[in-house]
Amino acid sequence: MPMTSQPYDIRPFAPSDAADAAEAYRAGRPHQVTTPEVVSWQAALPDYHLLVAERAGRVVGTVRFGPVTESTTPHQGFLNLSVLPEHRGAGIGTALLAAGERRLAALGVRDVHGWADGTPEALGFAAARGYRQGRAGRYSGLDLTAPLPPLPPTPPGVELRTAADFLEDPYPIYLVDIDGTRAEPGDLELDDQPYEGWLAEIWRRPDQDHTLTAVVLADGEPVAFSAAQTDGRHTYWSAFTATRSTHRGRGLAKLAKAHALHRAKARGLTAAYTHNDAGNTPMLAINDWFGYRVCAEEWKHHKAL
Repeated sequence: MPMTSQPYDIRPFAPSDAADAAEAYRAGRPHQVTTPEVVSWQAALPDYHLLVAERAGRVVGTVRFGPVTESTTPHQGFLNLSVLPEHRGAGIGTALLAAGERRLAALGVRDVHGWADGTPEALGFAAARGYRQGRAGRYSGLDLTAPLPPLPPTPPGVELRTAADFLEDPYPIYLVDIDGTRAEPGDLELDDQPYEGWLAEIWRRPDQDHTLTAVVLADGEPVAFSAAQTDGRHTYWSAFTATRSTHRGRGLAKLAKAHALHRAKARGLTAAYTHNDAGNTPMLAINDWFGYRVCAEEWKHHKAL
């Protein structure tokens, strides 16, 4: 039977789907760093929903969606989907999208936000289904087997530690995170994430590597960090680099990221990836300094349900 005519089923995620779901998410996109453990962990979050497309006994696509709970504008939601390349063109992506949109509408979402890869096929798919293109995002990669720039000098009164030093009380890291998030480019205005939500959704992520995450202290207080996640094998993901508004313009974000990357290289990780809004000029300049090169692009899309 030709692959395009094989039947498929859209159903809720089950824990046994985790490996195939992670593969569907990454397929053709090595810059996407995830693991089966992360997929299972995300599916258990209260405001994260995951449906899969099963075909011939295998998960070949997923749709991830839910309400944007921190949005100051009510009735906002997110939705992203992926299908294995060899299973595209059979209506699976359309079916996943429709199923996700129906469930978002039932949750009270009126406007949905998602990302589409910067390829003619993905952009055409989104446009044909009523999505309007918005801002661009860039994925950049760095070869950690090549030499890194030397560590910048540490200014007087500044010290470097890791997030592992804050396991008993990560609240000072949370304060840096929410301050940095306020300055992030985006389409929605967001309230500060509550501390308990931050602990559950960010600090306790299973791929969050606290020993690689570099924290910059000034006069004994955390003022910047570069958060690290890994796939547990050879790939490093720079999750978020942030500086308190009171300490910006002093090169502390670059200092934090430099120490995190040097630790990753010393551990034997071979590739690093990151994502930035195309308008985030300061962070793009820092990445250029390290030698990151753009490897993929994606575009934010919006649709009224």
